Amino acid sequence: MGRFKALDDFQDDALTLPVRFRDGTMRDVIIPGPSAEVGLKIQKVMESGLALAVAGADPSQEVLDDARELDLYRDALGPRHDELLAGLDWPFFKHVAITAVLWIAHDSETAERYWTAGGDPSRQAPNRETRRASSAAAKSTRTRGSTSGTSTRPAKPRAAKKAADQT
Repeated sequence: MGRFKALDDFQDDALTLPVRFRDGTMRDVIIPGPSAEVGLKIQKVMESGLALAVAGADPSQEVLDDARELDLYRDALGPRHDELLAGLDWPFFKHVAITAVLWIAHDSETAERYWTAGGDPSRQAPNRETRRASSAAAKSTRTRGSTSGTSTRPAKPRAAKKAADQT
């Protein structure tokens, strides 16, 4: 059995996001991975929100108050928090912060879907054309025949069967 590859050879330890700041400059913001303690804390917050949703809580119910929300963002953004807070308007700051939270709690693919959808859940789902194309492909796929080696006798045509019954 082979030796394991080093974890940092394939595990992302930072999230890089292209961000346009209030002053018009576009920069790649590198958000380093959090400590294990902060990662577990963010994971717990996300699981709490999911548990409330599964339990049928009112979707408008706040999981975090404003202070705890800002603490969550501070934890997720780490050393980039102050720079982003000072350089971005609230909607952009929040979008960057939630993207980082999703990266930490889930993975980079989840964070990227959220990022590119602009935070709009309806834009994260496949579009109508994609859904229809996959549905059409599923309907046009022929089912595989039996491979058991047996076959059924072909049915007699109805006219032949009627004539045989009348004799």
